[in-house]
Amino acid sequence: MKWLDHLEEWIITFLMGAATTIIFVAVMHRYLAGMAIPGLQDWLLGLNFSWAQELTIIMFVWMAKFGAAYGVRTGIHVGVDVMINRLNEKNRRLFIIFGLCAGALFTGIVGTLGANFVWENGAHYAFLSALGSDVGDIPEGPTTPDLEWPTWMVYSAIPLGSSLMCFRFLQVLWNFLGTGELPHHDHGHVEGLEEEKDKTPVDFNPFAMNDDLHMRDLKHPQPGDNPAVDESGKGERK
Repeated sequence: MKWLDHLEEWIITFLMGAATTIIFVAVMHRYLAGMAIPGLQDWLLGLNFSWAQELTIIMFVWMAKFGAAYGVRTGIHVGVDVMINRLNEKNRRLFIIFGLCAGALFTGIVGTLGANFVWENGAHYAFLSALGSDVGDIPEGPTTPDLEWPTWMVYSAIPLGSSLMCFRFLQVLWNFLGTGELPHHDHGHVEGLEEEKDKTPVDFNPFAMNDDLHMRDLKHPQPGDNPAVDESGKGERK
């Protein structure tokens, strides 16, 4: 299922990048259109960006639904497992299986109800119209205020994202039953960034420097230090 993993990541990346770009362009347009620059101001005022906010909201909703499925697959969702980790191995395994089954059941129900809602909200009409069939008294369905897109297309994020999330729960469950392992995400690790190894010598003493500009370590006296300190370094300064 590598193709599905890549598709999921591409969708999230595209939606995040596109929404950020649209917001940036819309803000810059609003800012520059208020500046009295001959020629440029008239051209900017002729551009219509009233749809930008609605589109970015839609894109963030889709990104959140597919991002939730990605979170199940990679184990980045926050979970309170203090009590479960204190159980013995057998009971801990049963509770994890129950939790994964509950997650799959919940998202499966949401996906099914969402698909029914989308179908009744205009997808039925669009499907029959595309096939050239008689739509009868089936409602066409509402549209969005600014973009005037059919709302069933926007709401399709619910059944698609929830169904994918349900599949991810079942996928994690199957892997757990086979290996006993759950996906884990290290929040301190940045993908593509190699951790630099500490090159500091083990016996390095940052205070033992042979000059008069730095504090000398009392445990490592240097030549010329206070004579009150004996050669073993165990004496006291006066």
